[in-house]
Amino acid sequence: MRRDRLIRGAAALISVLALTACSAVDTMKEGFKHSQAVESDLEGSTGVRPRVGFNWHNGRLTSVTVQYPRLVESRSLNDLAETARAAIGREFKQAPENIVLAFSLPN
Repeated sequence: MRRDRLIRGAAALISVLALTACSAVDTMKEGFKHSQAVESDLEGSTGVRPRVGFNWHNGRLTSVTVQYPRLVESRSLNDLAETARAAIGREFKQAPENIVLAFSLPN
């Protein structure tokens, strides 16, 4: 009897973990699709393709990082920020708690 309970409990735990993992994997897949769409959108508007990363926590978009490989001198920083904010909201369908706009400065 005790062994049966243990086996049922283990099976239930495995089922719960599998369902949770599927949800997490689906969230990550969708997040990557959204980040690639933001990259394409920003490349179209700035002429430079950034890398876009994101963090989710309990179903909330906590942060999105937009990193350009160099300075984008054709646009003001405020213009880049507004363009990024609009693209992120449009593609992720929610506003993150934070947006980080970064530039790589090679030698």
